[in-house]
Formats: sequence, C-alpha cells, structure tokens
Amino acid sequence: MLEHARNAIARREHGYCVDDVARGLLVVAREPKPAPDVLRAAERYLAFLTHAQGADGAFHNRMSYDRRWQDEPTLGDCWGRALWGLGTAAARSTSGWIRREALIAFRLGAARRSTWPRAMAFAGLGAAEVLRADPHDPVAAELLGDAATVIGLPGSDPAWVWPDRELTYSNPALAEVLIAAGDLLGDEALLGDGLRMLSWLCDQQEQHGHLSCVPVGGWRPGAVRHRYDQQPIEAAATADACATAAAVTGDERWDAPLFQSIAWFLGDNDTGSVMYDGETCGCYDGLTADGPNLNQGAESTLALVSTLQHARTLAIRSATRPSGGQA
Repeated sequence: MLEHARNAIARREHGYCVDDVARGLLVVAREPKPAPDVLRAAERYLAFLTHAQGADGAFHNRMSYDRRWQDEPTLGDCWGRALWGLGTAAARSTSGWIRREALIAFRLGAARRSTWPRAMAFAGLGAAEVLRADPHDPVAAELLGDAATVIGLPGSDPAWVWPDRELTYSNPALAEVLIAAGDLLGDEALLGDGLRMLSWLCDQQEQHGHLSCVPVGGWRPGAVRHRYDQQPIEAAATADACATAAAVTGDERWDAPLFQSIAWFLGDNDTGSVMYDGETCGCYDGLTADGPNLNQGAESTLALVSTLQHARTLAIRSATRPSGGQA
C-alpha cells in the first residue's frame, strides 16, 4: 500500500506509511465475512505494523520504497493509528492467529502514552475495540480512560462546546473516544459529554442539509470559516463517530449525520462533486472550490471504503427495521 498517487498512478518515490497501513488493517478487520484475498491483505498489514513497532512499543511511520525506515519510532499519530488497527484486528478478525498476534502488539504499544491528544484518541479507539471483545481487559480499559482524560471535557459555552479553541483534524474521533469510554467504562456523564460534543460538531459541519467537513485550515471561534480543502478522512471520521453513537444509544437520530457522511462521497457536498473515480474505484484526495483534487491516495481511498462499510450496515439495519405499526 503506497501512500501517494498522481491521479491513480502510485508514486513509489514517496514509499509507505504506517498511518495508512494501520487504516488498511482496520478496514479489513471490520469485514464480517472476508474473502481469502482480504485475509491475505490483513496478514500483510499486520506483518508491516509489527515490523514497524520498536521494542518499547513506539512505531516508525515512513518507509522508503527500498524498504528502509526514514524515521525513528515515536508516539505520534502513527502510534495511535497503529493501536487502533491492531485493537480492531485483535477484536474482530475472523482469523484466530491474527487476533492473537494483533493483541500482543497492541498490548506492547498500549503500555505507552502519548502527549498528543489525537494520538491518544486513535489509540483509545483501538482500546475500545479490545474492550468490546473482552470487557475485563485491564490494559485496554486503562488506555481508554487515559485517552478520555487527555481529550478533556466540553465547555459550557453553547456557541463553542469543544474542549479546544480550534477544530483541526480528525475532530469526530475525539468525541467518539468519550462516547466509547463513557459506554464501556460505565460513566454516564462522560457518555453524555461525548454525545454533546458530537452533536455540536455535526451541527457545525452541516451546510444547507449536507456535510461540509472542517477543512485543512481548521475552524476557530470568531474567525471566517473557510470551506476548502475538505478531506475524505474527515467525512469518514464523522461516519465512524455517528455509527458508534447510534450503536451505543440506539437512537435513530444519528442515522441522519451518518447518511450525510456517506452522501458526501456520492456528490452531496459543497460543490456537488462525486468524490470517487468509477473507473479505478479510488477516492479523490480532497474537495476544493473547483471540485475534486483528482489524486487518489491510500488515505482517501480507505476513507471511502470504511464509509461504505457503514453504508452497508445502515442499509441492512434499515431493511430489517420493522415498519410503522408492526411489532
């Protein structure tokens, strides 16, 4: 899985990235009935992540095309995303040996803590997956609780409830961690805080009835809100968080922002642009004022796939939901 592309042609000179391989492992681990080629992909992604992990649990992030690491292991976003992917594989993979090996690597990394809130959020989401599979796992429970603490709680100002004075990237993941921690650790107040954060964020990102993601430049209170460059990963993160909120609460109101996240890829966005290439099945890298950035990198394509997984689940749930008047 190469990180960057020029249109749909892989740019080998940019090499590989743990962030994207972790996303790949997460997506394939979510498949309830994986085909043999999907399981083979899971094996490759897991092998790459375990190779990237240092003896102290930290992770390299970038590898050149000639298979040489370009950095030292850190506890940045790559650490958090790796634990998210490993935790998901440990909890959900249909392969017993993948679950076992992923859990070993997860526990090694989960012994560490990052100073970056988003890295902790990603790691916390991996811990939540492990806890859903084993509610008595103390390593996952401690990591999830620490992640929620680092993120902080929403403020009292209804105009800006976010814990930080800026919305940057992967914002929905912060709310999702609080929702997961509140649910899995039995903290009703924390669950309510996470739901309030996500509800506020969804309201901020809604523009004329469709999703308008926080762009690369971010949003700040009192400043002009620029709408571009929007990233597919932000729409996917919104879908993830809304799907978690729906699963935890059973409240159908989360279906609307989840559907908006799906529809963003299909053209219901600020420029009315379909965000995937029907010929290559890749996803475009960003939404600009002039339409899509036509490059189709790994991050964006995986964002599309993960969101379509939620679309499939939503469609199945809608098809099996009793119609009005029926028991």
